[in-house]
Amino acid sequence: MKPLRIIFMGSPEFAVPSLEALHRTPHEIIRVVSLPDKRRSRRGKPIPTDVKKKALELGLPVMEAEDLRSEAFSGEIEALKPDLIVVVAFRILPAPVLDIPAFGAINLHASLLPKYRGAAPIHHAVMNGENETGCTVFFLNERVDTGEIIAAVKTDIGKDETTGDLYNRLKDAGAGLLASCVNEIAMGRAESHSQKDEEATPAPKLIKENTRIDFSQSAEEVHNRVRGLNPFPVAWALRGEEQVKIYRTRPVSLCNLLPGVLKREGDKLLAGCGAGCVELLELQLPGTKVMSGTEFANGYDVNVPLE
Repeated sequence: MKPLRIIFMGSPEFAVPSLEALHRTPHEIIRVVSLPDKRRSRRGKPIPTDVKKKALELGLPVMEAEDLRSEAFSGEIEALKPDLIVVVAFRILPAPVLDIPAFGAINLHASLLPKYRGAAPIHHAVMNGENETGCTVFFLNERVDTGEIIAAVKTDIGKDETTGDLYNRLKDAGAGLLASCVNEIAMGRAESHSQKDEEATPAPKLIKENTRIDFSQSAEEVHNRVRGLNPFPVAWALRGEEQVKIYRTRPVSLCNLLPGVLKREGDKLLAGCGAGCVELLELQLPGTKVMSGTEFANGYDVNVPLE
């Protein structure tokens, strides 16, 4: 196997195990491309991305990229003469960049494509109550998450697992899959197949409007939404004019309350749903710490419903 000259592109913590896995292979990472350092506060110092921090620890050359469509960026990439571009949790690459490497560009995506194409595949798989998901490595083209699939790895999703739980498993499973696929490409043994577009499902970016809890849904659906949005960006509901963040719940089938109505039952705090209820295990009001349902019931009026 002839080692490949690789450009690795990524920014968040999810991409770090993949960078480490590729660094352990015989291939040469000739450049790590990440987003520019960013301030977390107005007066704070610019902080590098997780991928940039790891690359510097590993002694790898780093390049920050702001405008991926600029001629300057594509010129820098072309000058490096890469055999392969590897992308994990990064931005969309324009066609002039995709056309540069001899073996193309591949991406690690945290779903079983063509299901959950988009920015938040792990969240949506959990929110929709899927029993399994996984990671897919595929060749990039100009359309988001639509390229030919090289390989995938599956994992079960537990009924109470959160997006955070799954995220930690998939970042490691995906890293191993990615390294294996790069080796297959280097040996000329990688085979790919096209996706079935008719089976595609979306995984759009999460914003305030699509993270609110709808208590007219069943208890199971509400529970899935809460765990799918844990630990970030967190599900929420209104209590009067206050926004309540809800971190953990448990479905309760034998329960009859109107949607959003709260009830204390022993040491439990229940919220009515369209079918059944959910026990509120962890929640947070503005300006307070995360508290248990019992702590909430002891300190706040449960006669104010959630909506």
